[in-house]
Amino acid sequence: MVEFGDFISALGEFGLYQKLLVLFLSLPLLLNPFQMIGQVFMVVDVPHHCDTSWILAIGPNLTEEEQLNLTLPRDADGAYEQCYMYSKVDWDLDSIMAYGLNATEKCSDGWVYPSAQPPSLLTEFDLVCDRKDLNDISQSIYMVGLLLGAMIFGPLSDRVGRRPIFLICILLQGLFGLGVAFVPHFYVYMAFRCVVGASVSGILITTLAVLISHCFFAIGQMILAGLSYGIRNWRLLEIAGSAPMFALFFYIWVLPESARWLVTKGRIEEAKKVLQKAASINKRTIPPGLLEQVPVMTWGTACCLQRLPSALGFAGSLVYYGLSLNVTSFGLDIYLTQFAFGVVELAARYSCIFLLQWFGRKKTQAVVLLLSGLMCLIIISIPEDQPVVTTILAIIGKFTATASFSTSYVYTAELFPTVIRQTGVGLCSMSARVAGIMAPLIRLLGQYHQVIPMAMFGSVPVVGGLLCFLLPETRGTDLVDDIGVATPQLRWVPGALNSRKKKKNKGENLRQR
Repeated sequence: MVEFGDFISALGEFGLYQKLLVLFLSLPLLLNPFQMIGQVFMVVDVPHHCDTSWILAIGPNLTEEEQLNLTLPRDADGAYEQCYMYSKVDWDLDSIMAYGLNATEKCSDGWVYPSAQPPSLLTEFDLVCDRKDLNDISQSIYMVGLLLGAMIFGPLSDRVGRRPIFLICILLQGLFGLGVAFVPHFYVYMAFRCVVGASVSGILITTLAVLISHCFFAIGQMILAGLSYGIRNWRLLEIAGSAPMFALFFYIWVLPESARWLVTKGRIEEAKKVLQKAASINKRTIPPGLLEQVPVMTWGTACCLQRLPSALGFAGSLVYYGLSLNVTSFGLDIYLTQFAFGVVELAARYSCIFLLQWFGRKKTQAVVLLLSGLMCLIIISIPEDQPVVTTILAIIGKFTATASFSTSYVYTAELFPTVIRQTGVGLCSMSARVAGIMAPLIRLLGQYHQVIPMAMFGSVPVVGGLLCFLLPETRGTDLVDDIGVATPQLRWVPGALNSRKKKKNKGENLRQR
């Protein structure tokens, strides 16, 4: 019996066609870091204080220092309070200067920021004081979009095809990503970001099982560090990270549908055309006899869903986003730290290719999960006056968390047959997105004790790494196309061989060729 893997061998394992396909699928990942973690650079904390210009109505000749001294209380360190002001009064200026103000209240007329500060999300939408938590909440809303995208686009990819869903997600990411740059209100910003997250998820579901494409995501992180350093205006940075997506619309004419998916849907003639085009680009020839034996796989029950290592996807994602979103908390320059994160992420993605071959999926996944968790737990014990040590540990943790993140998707894709592979990867992505939603919210617990977030980011992957040893090893096994049995159930399409004798003769002819 002929299996689909036989056609891959006839085409060449990784010829020019496959290389071009991986390139096309990977290019959007250069821009995805702008959507995932670009907001970190749009909400950099700056000095601020309550707007107390009300006093200028009764004292127009006051200097700025006099104004602040009369209207703002000071904290324990002697600095002006950032979130409180003295309550307004109807006194004249002489009375205010003679008796002073005592009653305080929260800022009621907005805030004042350094005049030289370029427009940022923080300054434009006042994400300070009581509104400070909106920053982390908006990150969680984006992760909700990633979750919705996994729920919607994973099954749709299995039903209507990889190509149309991939193209639709590119269009959505371009349109709504660019639209984010022109939103007038922060709640509109969050709604648009949710749609962007869903489209990013649809793209990632198609590409996350390809380790080489992960390297493009890492390169995108380094590009993000450079552009965010040079472009401090958040709207311009959003445009720079979204507009290039429109350059990928040539995919409509060059991106093929998955031949393996076409076979599972019984669209044999279309699959043959894709295989013949691939063979032509690779300068290979598929024997006509082999081409007439394209198998059609039958559907079965989805019992293999029980084998999904969704817990590993959750654990890896939690520590990955926990470290990525904390880039401003390690004490060193955030742009340099982000660039270092991008470098180690590229190294981690690339090294996964070899680690998975040398040590297998299960051992690699277990070790990198354990190490990423341990790095977070060790960071807790490092004093705040040691930012270099903290950053080094965070970089090591980012390396292992990235390796875990990549391994979990490859692992899941190998456990699922073709007919529901995108659904399976989508489910793994869903569990990872739940962790992504939780990561920014866990950071909010730091206001109760600064140790809590990092303790949670560290303990979950340690547990996940230990549970990993319960999963089966998939290294060296062939991808399964069908559900229900260990090997695909095959039936012959019209035009295939009709007798054992005829099959034997054709097999001899193939060997002679």
